[in-house]
Amino acid sequence: MSETDVPPVDSTRPPDGGGRAVAVALPAPAPVGGSRPATASRSWSWAIAPGLAASAAIAAVATVLGSRAPVVGAPVIAIVIGVVIAVVRRPSSRLRPGMTFTSKKVLQASIVVMGTGLSLGQVVSTGARSLPVLVGTLVVALLMAFVAGRALGLRRDVATLIGVGTAICGASAIAATDAVIDADEADVSYAIATIFTFNVVAVLLYPTFGHLLGFSQHTFGLWAGTAINDLSSVVAASTIYGHAAASYGVIVKLTRTLAIIPIALGLAAWRSSRRPAGTGRSTRQLQIRKVFPMFIVVFVGAVAANTAGFVPSHWHAPLADVATWMITAALAAIGLSTDLGHIRRAGLRPIALGAILWATVGLASLGLQALTGTL
Repeated sequence: MSETDVPPVDSTRPPDGGGRAVAVALPAPAPVGGSRPATASRSWSWAIAPGLAASAAIAAVATVLGSRAPVVGAPVIAIVIGVVIAVVRRPSSRLRPGMTFTSKKVLQASIVVMGTGLSLGQVVSTGARSLPVLVGTLVVALLMAFVAGRALGLRRDVATLIGVGTAICGASAIAATDAVIDADEADVSYAIATIFTFNVVAVLLYPTFGHLLGFSQHTFGLWAGTAINDLSSVVAASTIYGHAAASYGVIVKLTRTLAIIPIALGLAAWRSSRRPAGTGRSTRQLQIRKVFPMFIVVFVGAVAANTAGFVPSHWHAPLADVATWMITAALAAIGLSTDLGHIRRAGLRPIALGAILWATVGLASLGLQALTGTL
């Protein structure tokens, strides 16, 4: 063995029984120049590339078909294509990172791009006018989840997760609530499968219902923003209905999303108060940054930039088209993520609760709009 092959000796280690120093191989020094972060970045890029490319390809096909069937719209076509592909042949694990990135990050980025066409005055006035309907549907959803969940004999955590997911913002609310109540993984899966099922149903049916009932852009945007579970489905359904409906629906939905903070805090306090003293179990601390959807801050920044005149008016239409394409790609990824096994394993009772809440919140939204004169 050459001198350079001898491992370095850790002088802090005591000698062994024979008085000889023990040779301990120390880790090699980190490479100079930041090559590790660069390598990690390249690795991440390669990991998301297949799923991102698949979603983009479906979005391109859906965009072409959507231009020939504008009543249906590219986002609906994209999610249908994705679901059909997932049912016929489940996407490989190589596509998963890119699908997750597209369905979450690309969707959030599309909301930010939409913000470049809005003003702070629009956001504040729309959010304020929607509050009575928004708060009313939130209360109705949570109460019905408690009552119907007990009637169906569901576990408390399952009913809580489905109720919060329906009332606030779908899978994001379920994840935030799970961070507080520490639900069983199976319960979380059942809740997400239930919410996903009715997200797809809403995207397919809400625009049709809106046209049949003759809703205005304002009415449909408020209905979608307060009644549809997940942000992605609100964006898809309202975008199909019209640009004005999309702007209104997104603002209402983002306002509704903020309700996760007081709900999560309330659940944390309630669970803590019900825990017997001296059990030795520590209360899970709620970190607001894990609950608060930070992309809303970026959205508000985009709105502020447009209000200040930093976004030229002739950019608005092209940016709206870009946002629509990004939404279409995100819906394609959501469709590809369909897991019929999860839905089957959830059984009929969670699905029944989801159906009850889906119908209840939709009708409550319309009823509250009629009472407040916004219908």
